[in-house]
Amino acid sequence: MKNSETVPEKFGFLTGQAKKAGAADARIIPANEIVVEHRVREKCRTGCFEYGKHLTCPPHTPEVEDFRKTLGEYQYAMVVKFRSEAVFPEELRNSLMQILIDPATKKETKESAFAFLTTFVHEGNRLHRIMLDLEKTAFNAGYPFALATVFGPGCRLCETCNIAGGQCNRPTMKRHCPEGLGINVVKTTERAGMPIQFPAPHNPERVAVLLIE
Repeated sequence: MKNSETVPEKFGFLTGQAKKAGAADARIIPANEIVVEHRVREKCRTGCFEYGKHLTCPPHTPEVEDFRKTLGEYQYAMVVKFRSEAVFPEELRNSLMQILIDPATKKETKESAFAFLTTFVHEGNRLHRIMLDLEKTAFNAGYPFALATVFGPGCRLCETCNIAGGQCNRPTMKRHCPEGLGINVVKTTERAGMPIQFPAPHNPERVAVLLIE
């Protein structure tokens, strides 16, 4: 880094590319500002309908302490925030999963829930590829250990995950979601100066992280 060059300026080529790809915000922070907590991964196990269904999600992700050690080998990280194209009606926000499984739910309400979830989940494919492109850009700029996380829940690069076989069909594209690694995205985005709204707004905000050595 040039003596007069700030960290944001040094990595402006990455934040600029992220925003050009549609990110609502992208900022560089010290890697040690990423908040990693065991309770985040526990929420995956107790509250996520995709738990155990993808090789990119718990329990197939590295353990929290293993990831914490890996994180300690990085100097910087780029936090990337997208706003989902999925519309999240207010009546769904506090009880989405109950609405989906409760037989007493009105047909139109259940259809609205499925419509939201379908769009939200499957747009992850496009965002996954954006993060891989950012990782590749960092790699080509001289950061060979750049490593992306991707937007959960669950990878959608394949129509069906080879969970039974235990071997990813696209291993070079396989990346984990931040929450599955134990990253508290609420606290991390606050530290980055780009807090997410929680509970989720009309169009939920999605967060991924690119680690940079």
